[in-house]
Amino acid sequence: DVQLVESGGGSVQAGGSLRLSCASSLVDDSGDCMAWFRQAPGKQREGVGAIDSDGRTTYADSVMGRFTISKDDAKNTLYLQMNSLKLEDTAKYCCAANWCPVVAELMDYGYGHWGQGTQVTVS
Repeated sequence: DVQLVESGGGSVQAGGSLRLSCASSLVDDSGDCMAWFRQAPGKQREGVGAIDSDGRTTYADSVMGRFTISKDDAKNTLYLQMNSLKLEDTAKYCCAANWCPVVAELMDYGYGHWGQGTQVTVS
């Protein structure tokens, strides 16, 4: 089974930056579509950003211009660079993967593999 392991979460002041990583156990995940989701307490899970096997990216309006999703196929690792963090970015962030194409890049039903998540707290 595919394993996804996130890292890089933590506490940061508003306006600061963090970079999340998601390591995949796949020998070659270059054909995968991958995404970052987040869920804050009492709220629904929200798609943050997605990237397909050709490197095309999609972002939620709430993070456009502040967050950047990327992946390193040689390292089988997905990244999320988060800049200009806001209080409302506080959430548990999870990465997800599925063989491309996915039905909808920022909807969780498009992905069959999930990591456990990493907490991001902005104060």
